[in-house]
Amino acid sequence: MNQCIRFHLHIGYDQYLSVYQGLSKTVRVKADDGRLIDFPAGNIQPFLTKDGIHGYFEMELSRQHKFIGIKKIR
Repeated sequence: MNQCIRFHLHIGYDQYLSVYQGLSKTVRVKADDGRLIDFPAGNIQPFLTKDGIHGYFEMELSRQHKFIGIKKIR
């Protein structure tokens, strides 16, 4: 069975630009269950707006902990 990880994310536009420009390649979030999760910043790029990236997200991982997808819940 695949694993789903839920988390809140609030990254300002300028902060995400540093990621896009290669200064940082990963994003670290605290999941609802308390785990710290690091993942490639490119995974959340589709959610970037002029205000940054804000919302509640769910990431799906395979049994082997491989990234499957991410969706914005709210």
